[in-house]
Amino acid sequence: MTDVKLSLPVSAQDRVSDVLARDEALVEVFVRCAPHFSKLRNRAMRRVMARLVTVEQAARTANVPVARLVHDLNAALGIVIDPAKVAATAPSPDAEDNASPAHPASARIVELDVREDLRSGREPFSRILGVVSELCDDDVLHLRAIFEPVPLFTVLGKRGFVHESRSNAPDDWSVWFWRPAPSADASAGPIDAARDAPAAAPVATPTDDKTTWLDVRGLDPPEPLLRTLGALETLPPDHVLVQVNSRVPQLLFPMLVERGFACDVDDSQADQVLVRIWHAR
Repeated sequence: MTDVKLSLPVSAQDRVSDVLARDEALVEVFVRCAPHFSKLRNRAMRRVMARLVTVEQAARTANVPVARLVHDLNAALGIVIDPAKVAATAPSPDAEDNASPAHPASARIVELDVREDLRSGREPFSRILGVVSELCDDDVLHLRAIFEPVPLFTVLGKRGFVHESRSNAPDDWSVWFWRPAPSADASAGPIDAARDAPAAAPVATPTDDKTTWLDVRGLDPPEPLLRTLGALETLPPDHVLVQVNSRVPQLLFPMLVERGFACDVDDSQADQVLVRIWHAR
């Protein structure tokens, strides 16, 4: 099974962490393609960036052709593919990405700078979502990061946000997020439902005062990871968080160790995986 997996070509949809797991030396392929990727040589940066970004998103962030990056990664692995097929199957940027809307100039701007978090290898996404949850309807979040936080665009887009991004320097990005005013003929119902949705729907399972259930089934990555890390930030020392997932969350486990948590996994049921998480003694 492993040999078959290793013989498969790298695709634009593969996560950077999965690509580097095949051969860590592929970091140099990224760097040769664009100096922007030199930050991947930093293991702390790699823990945060590589797990959440796909090859296609990384190429967009560095402003390099995704077909070229995919081709070079496969060539380094000794996998020969037709460049024309790579170009034909590479995702095309959305029209919205090519012409980002201008953020409202008169709105209240909420500043959040996570550049030092990223440089030191700290995961900033739960912190970002915490600030987002406190925004008023007309507020604009101005986020500073050292790379374009492409995964956030989908996560916040589902909550009714649009974005505008600008590169100030290779390792300095400004991104603005805000909720657009609804058009006169549009129903506010869907936007309100996305914005006001609870962090997670509880499962109908017996519990007690010291157990919190978090159902992340059906959510797209990295939402399950972000919601779980966010819930753990306020978990009391003697409490347990039970994550209900549709698969074993492999990316979560090393992050739990880094944060001083322990866990066990129950995958005995066909329709759900239960991950019990508590503070390690």
